[in-house]
Amino acid sequence: MKLQRTLILLKPDALDRGIIGEIITRFERVGAKIVGMKVLVSEKDTAMKHYTEDLAKRRGDVIRQRMIDMLTSGPILALALEGIEMVEVARKMVGATEPKVAASGTIRGDYTHVSYGYADDKKIGVFNLIHASASPEEAQTEINVWFKPEELVEHKPSYTKFTLKED
Repeated sequence: MKLQRTLILLKPDALDRGIIGEIITRFERVGAKIVGMKVLVSEKDTAMKHYTEDLAKRRGDVIRQRMIDMLTSGPILALALEGIEMVEVARKMVGATEPKVAASGTIRGDYTHVSYGYADDKKIGVFNLIHASASPEEAQTEINVWFKPEELVEHKPSYTKFTLKED
């Protein structure tokens, strides 16, 4: 069993639309446990730690700056979730980064439709509601950006408390 933690950020557009409860409910329904949660307005330096230089290398400095501007444009909700293989589970639930191509049934596919082309035309970051860590290593790094160790709780879901005895 691979019990993992992952970072989820509900971005300013999710808070603006008043759908954070619906999104959190989707994670709770699959058994994800919330081990950290806070609402904040991101400082620019924190957003820069989140959207690292690696993003600039992959997508360019302009895109990185747009994503930082988007993330700092209003309040966000940072969540640390825990569950079995939670990084992969959360990514599947969130859907493709570009909302217009995200599958129906995913958070982005069900709640937004913005395209890269629209964002580029408007010279803004993609308002796609949510961020989910891409790997267990990235999750640990990102959780450390948004949470101090004392802000996270140890919470073992019931499915981790039992072991099967072999006959």
